[in-house]
Amino acid sequence: MQYKTKGVCSQMINFDIEDDKVHNVEFVGGCAGNTQGVAKLIEGMPVDEAINRMEGIQCGFKGTSCPDQLAKALKEATGK
Repeated sequence: MQYKTKGVCSQMINFDIEDDKVHNVEFVGGCAGNTQGVAKLIEGMPVDEAINRMEGIQCGFKGTSCPDQLAKALKEATGK
């Protein structure tokens, strides 16, 4: 799935969901070290757990962050 981000440095997030687990997360743009770290940390994690861990994280005064945007993308993809 592709998700167009809003309010953060990354422009898009690509990811797969298989058997209710998150796989192959790739951020397009953003802080490479941070986004690669997030992607590796949640690889294989159940969708609900990933959402719970990342939802609401803020980057500075933006009101959102790349992890928060990934949580929104996962919610949209799963209808949660």
